[in-house]
Amino acid sequence: MKKIILLIGIIVAFTSCEDVLKEEPKAIVSELFYNSAGDLETAVNAIFSPLRSYNCFGALYPWQTEIYSDFQLGRGSYAVLNEYQGLDNTNVTRIGSMWTQFYLAIRNANLVIANAPNATVADAAVIAKYTAEARFMRAFTYSVMIPYFGKLPLRTEENIKDTEVPLSSKEQVYDLIIDDLEYAEQNLPDAPSVAGRPTKWSAKSVLAHVYFIMENYGEAKTKAEEVIQSNKFALVNVETVDDWQKLFGPTLISTSEEIFYIKNNKESGWSFISFMHHPSDPYYNGSGLFACYMDTVKLSSRWDNWDPKDLRKGLYYSWEFGLGPNTMLNNKFMDTDHIGSGANDYPFYRYADVLLMYAEAASRVNNGPTADAVEKLNMVHRRAYGKNPDQPSEVDFELADFSSLQNFIDVIVMERGYETYYEGGKRWLDLLRLGKDYAKNIILEVHGKTVADKHFLWPIPSTEIDLNDAIDDSDQNPGY
Repeated sequence: MKKIILLIGIIVAFTSCEDVLKEEPKAIVSELFYNSAGDLETAVNAIFSPLRSYNCFGALYPWQTEIYSDFQLGRGSYAVLNEYQGLDNTNVTRIGSMWTQFYLAIRNANLVIANAPNATVADAAVIAKYTAEARFMRAFTYSVMIPYFGKLPLRTEENIKDTEVPLSSKEQVYDLIIDDLEYAEQNLPDAPSVAGRPTKWSAKSVLAHVYFIMENYGEAKTKAEEVIQSNKFALVNVETVDDWQKLFGPTLISTSEEIFYIKNNKESGWSFISFMHHPSDPYYNGSGLFACYMDTVKLSSRWDNWDPKDLRKGLYYSWEFGLGPNTMLNNKFMDTDHIGSGANDYPFYRYADVLLMYAEAASRVNNGPTADAVEKLNMVHRRAYGKNPDQPSEVDFELADFSSLQNFIDVIVMERGYETYYEGGKRWLDLLRLGKDYAKNIILEVHGKTVADKHFLWPIPSTEIDLNDAIDDSDQNPGY
């Protein structure tokens, strides 16, 4: 019975997403579809659609992750997240919705991986390229999920027809992720044929981050260094707060800093931006929904210790709308001509992130900061103050400033927080990576909240437990 219900659920899920997944042809589940280069490209495009949806990177994922961090507060139904005392039914449902979209993307990737080798009109190089894109996207999706759930049903091209798939351990999931990414870095092109397609450098960057989260800092350093030494990327120069739009604005096609972004446009845009803005502010053309904000008193230890000369802090602005004078909104992502949905892209991996990963990983491998690691930190830090990232500046850190490895790690992790907020949940992932005690201390310091261990993982959705005979209630994450 569970199998029958699950199959019905899959059909319903795909039907309900039909108006969103515009790239997905109705015949995509047919093996006959995967025949020409055009067929394969269309099939790969279908992997991106569930991820861009409102129920995933379009809105729910950014807010579920950003409000857990120490830079934001949630409003309305999101307020429970920054209380760290449990998820209400609304937010549990949201996690289930994300789970569905993640596995739709994985399913579509598995279909390409399974069927592309049988294409008769596409040549071997084309088949390898699109197979690599599909394996990259499968690995990327699993890499996003596993830190939050801790264990997952490992659905691949080999068990694509199975409805009963047991949970695999974190180690088993990472084995698949690494295998997929290693294939991708060998078979993806050096440069994207179209903005937004993954490249070998995208694969190396995700690998660096995966190793980073696994605390395999030697491999993280190696992969980040390969990206840096490619000379394919450069920090975008910023001299004023307004210049951040050269990185994050809605009209950009790409930048010298982009490594892998979820691309959006006004037709299939980014709903997340509406949650950043209030209807009365000018940054989203009156269409803000306002679900997240900074409070300079409630989060005073974070706000007061942030240098006002840092142009990243300048993206926060005071806007009075009934919550008092301490409320700050943020215009890192804005679209003042917004009609429909925001056209801004969602950055997951950009060059600044790779520089900072390298700096921390290299120092951990060395058991202390190195001059090279400090220079990579300084490149990002200079740019944040409107300086040339490649030239020494009065805002530079010096190697002698750091008395220990931990001292350097604390500084660079904070720099990553300033640099990557609103980008792929990186701040919360850093706190998770550094351990429960580290995360608990940060949250206690900034929010004044004590975090129970259960809140470091999300619950396995009840629908998965109910409909998958290979999983039962005993497999649920602790505390749920």
